[in-house]
Amino acid sequence: MQKSRGQSEQSEPGTLDWDDIRYFVELARQGTLSGTARMLQVEHSTVARRIGMLEARLGVRLFDRLPKNWVLTAEGEELLAQARRVEDEALAFARAGTGAATLRGIVRLSAPPVFASAFLVPRLGALRARWPAIALEIIGEVRQADLYRNEADLALRMARPSQGGLAARPLAQTGYGLYAAPGWFERPAQEWEFIGYGESMKETPQQQWLAKFAAGRPYAFWTNDAAAMLAACRAGLGVAVLPHFLGRGDPALVLHPEYGQVLSRPLWLAVHPDVRRSPRVTLMADLLAALLQEHAALLA
Repeated sequence: MQKSRGQSEQSEPGTLDWDDIRYFVELARQGTLSGTARMLQVEHSTVARRIGMLEARLGVRLFDRLPKNWVLTAEGEELLAQARRVEDEALAFARAGTGAATLRGIVRLSAPPVFASAFLVPRLGALRARWPAIALEIIGEVRQADLYRNEADLALRMARPSQGGLAARPLAQTGYGLYAAPGWFERPAQEWEFIGYGESMKETPQQQWLAKFAAGRPYAFWTNDAAAMLAACRAGLGVAVLPHFLGRGDPALVLHPEYGQVLSRPLWLAVHPDVRRSPRVTLMADLLAALLQEHAALLA
C-alpha cells in the first residue's frame, strides 16, 4: 500500500534518519526556528515539526520553547556532542561522494559578490566550451562559506583561509587605488570627503589604510557593499579606495596619480581535500586559476 505524503516524512517508530539529527544540530547551532529554517532552506514550521517528531521518537524533550529562541534542555545538551559527530560523518560521506563524481554535475563557488558580478561572471562566457557538462553555481556573499559543511565546493577569498585542513593557493593579487569622480582631486586635499566601509568591515586592509589617510577629514558616505561604494564614488559623493577591477577604465572615475596603488591583497582559492578529488571540481579550479592569471595585470 502506498504511503501518504505525511507518512513518508516519518521514519518507523523508534528509528532515526540523518534529517532528524541534521535538524537537531542546526537548531542547537542557530537557537531560533527562523535562523534554522533559513540555513536549511525550509519553512520554520517544518523545523518545529521535525524536532517534535524527533523528541517523540526519543522520548525526551530536547529544547525548551522560549518566546524568542529555543534552548537545549539538559538531555539535549547530553545528546548534542554525539549528534555533531554523526553530522561530521555524514558531511564527510557527502564530500567523498563528490570526490567520486564525474565531469557532469554542479560545482558551487563561493566568491565576494562584487568580484563575482563585476569581474568573474562577464568573463565566463568565453570559457563555457571547456566545461560543457558542468553547471556552475556562484554563491555571492560577504561571509565565508563553510567548506566543511558543504556550503560550497570552491571558495575565492580575499584572505588566506583560517580553517585548518583546507587546501588553498593564492591565484592573483588584487590592487587598490584612490578613486573619485572628475573634479575631486583638483580640490585642496584638506577639503576632500571620503567614502568608507561601515562598522562591520572596518578591519579590512583597505578601510584601515583609508582611515589613516583621511586623518580626521570627514566621511560623506558609509557602506558595507562594494557595489554601493562604487556607485557613490561615481555619483561624486567623495574619495574612495576601490579595487582596480572596478575602477580602472571607468570613464566616470579618476585614479589619483600619486595614490594609484595604495595596497594589494592576495586572492585565494580554497577547497576541502575530499572534494578536490572530484574531476569536475578540479576542472573548475584549474579554469579559475587560468582566468585569474590571464587577467593578473588588470587585477593588480
